[in-house]
Amino acid sequence: MTNDQVVLERWIAARPETVFSFFTDREKWLSWMGRDGEFSFAPGGAFRTDVNAHCQASGEFLALEPYHRVVFTWGSEGGDVAVPPGASTVEVTLTPDGGGTLLTLVHRDLPPEACAPHFEGWTHYLGRLVERAEGRDPGPDEWADS
Repeated sequence: MTNDQVVLERWIAARPETVFSFFTDREKWLSWMGRDGEFSFAPGGAFRTDVNAHCQASGEFLALEPYHRVVFTWGSEGGDVAVPPGASTVEVTLTPDGGGTLLTLVHRDLPPEACAPHFEGWTHYLGRLVERAEGRDPGPDEWADS
């Protein structure tokens, strides 16, 4: 984490095709992050999701490169620190690695005061994504009502 971006890596015991689907299918996305949402999974397509009871996120998909890369803008309302819509960008890269996938998430152009809360948030939700992509149920999201 730097003063304007968050970088996280996770190894997932699943193929890139499986992991990619959790960024391009509404029900799969909501199984690891969010309570409800509208998604248009195409370059230029918009999304808006209720991440939890106090935070809504919205953005636009910039790139969806099957099984390799997803890029979207990110803005959030509520939560610890608001980020204006389109002010930051999230890039997720999926790299085959042995019998699984190395996921690298880079969230750029965050206001400095938003880095720590977004680091905490992405850490929480990527943990849930790993569970889902590996075929396990992470249980109810303890943050859903917080």
